[in-house]
Amino acid sequence: MSNFPFLSVLTVAPLVGALVVVLLPRKRPDLAKLVAFGWSLLVLVLSVVMWFAFSAGGDRFQFRESYAWIPNWGVRFTFEVDGIALVMLMLIAILVPLVILASWHDAESSKRSVPVYFALLLVLECTMIGVFAASDVFLFYVFFEVMLVPMYFLIGSYGGHQRQYAAVKFFLYSLVGGLFMLAAVIGLWVVGGKTFDWQALSQAEFATNTARWLFLGFFLAFAIKAPFFPFHTWLPDAGGAAPAGAAALLVGVLDKVGTFGILRYCLPLFPEASRWFAPWALALGVIGIIYAALLAVGQKDLKRLVSYTSIAHFGFIGVGIFAFTTQAGTGAVLYMLNHGLATGLLFLVVGMLIARRGSSLISDFGGAGKLVPVLAGVLFFAGLASLALPGTAPFVSEFLVLIGTFTVNKPVAVIATVGIILAAAYVLWMVQRTTQGTLNPALAESEGMRRDLSLREKVVVAPLIALIVLLGFYPKPVTDVINPAVQATMQDVGKSDPAPEVGSVQEAAR
Repeated sequence: MSNFPFLSVLTVAPLVGALVVVLLPRKRPDLAKLVAFGWSLLVLVLSVVMWFAFSAGGDRFQFRESYAWIPNWGVRFTFEVDGIALVMLMLIAILVPLVILASWHDAESSKRSVPVYFALLLVLECTMIGVFAASDVFLFYVFFEVMLVPMYFLIGSYGGHQRQYAAVKFFLYSLVGGLFMLAAVIGLWVVGGKTFDWQALSQAEFATNTARWLFLGFFLAFAIKAPFFPFHTWLPDAGGAAPAGAAALLVGVLDKVGTFGILRYCLPLFPEASRWFAPWALALGVIGIIYAALLAVGQKDLKRLVSYTSIAHFGFIGVGIFAFTTQAGTGAVLYMLNHGLATGLLFLVVGMLIARRGSSLISDFGGAGKLVPVLAGVLFFAGLASLALPGTAPFVSEFLVLIGTFTVNKPVAVIATVGIILAAAYVLWMVQRTTQGTLNPALAESEGMRRDLSLREKVVVAPLIALIVLLGFYPKPVTDVINPAVQATMQDVGKSDPAPEVGSVQEAAR
């Protein structure tokens, strides 16, 4: 199975599915939904097979494919994955079918083409898979930019209030980041031997100042995409205006391209520049954790609140990456997966609640648990997972980030821990104001609030709940895949884990 072209097939399959869906008659919306859902399941099955075909103890990069594209520029369709990319591909494969199911009636409520909506979701899946699988820097850049197009239309055409403003802001921010990357990509080609191949570039030697400028070009693009403070302002608008399913993919997967890009391109290609910039990156991460958490506490809109929580979580991921320890790095990558699962669930459940009430304002709720107890319970669970309650998957990743950072930078770890306290405040306050307390009389009169979770909606949330609990108690299958790639990345940067202190070793022996 290792010779099967998994990555090219996984990249092309959703695009073919999108073409099939968009050609279906507009008068057959149910058929378009079924075909899109079936196609996404096919991608999931192929991804599961690839997961088991991947050898955690084997080569760092596997399933390599390379096809000629633009010979004069040395550009090729080159795909390969390490453990980090593989985990992200599995996250995409899991989330997209669930988002399609959760979005079953979203396009109809917007009174726009249903086949186009689901075709856009499949095109988005194609670009997301491509950006994580690409091993040619130019090919990565192409997917990085093209990925904006389907999300722009999902927000601008199918979103809610201020959707056009949010879509344009999202597009412009990402486009500006892409311009910085384009300049860095061209510079990398010029000074890196006129090649875009990652393997060749990772062996190249760059002058110190050149490497630092190239690093900053890539980092700015990835910091905007993630987003890190202070490049975050587009996310609350985009997340608040996007349909719930598209928002789940935006925050759950698209934003991870930023942190993945730092791990794949910034650190291995520019190790000295990464070490030079690390203190600033750690400072931005810590500021983002506290700043976004404080803003989340004061939000009046549910979807904007969830968006701000994600900015805080990305601060933890950034701290884990630039702490330069294996524990923190593994925790950061695991956080990328667990955040996608937990925040994806939270966005989908919030979307279900908003669809029933017809409003995303927290003040329009209150006591909803009395009318929809199962939905309220799932919202509570998703909130607890988001604040990294022990027993849920995000706790494992957050703990690894903090303990791995504490061994090398105690002040950063201590300040970041304050974010955990603030997370409990904004999550529990959100749950209390929406589902607990006295029943809002207007809520009781809402016809939509008389319906608890349907069978379709239970099918959407059940796998995510199961994975969050499973990885909360037994993350080993994922960490075994992640660890070799993280260790190799730390070696590329020239960092090794600090030796344990003598006192701590003696205490452990006792």
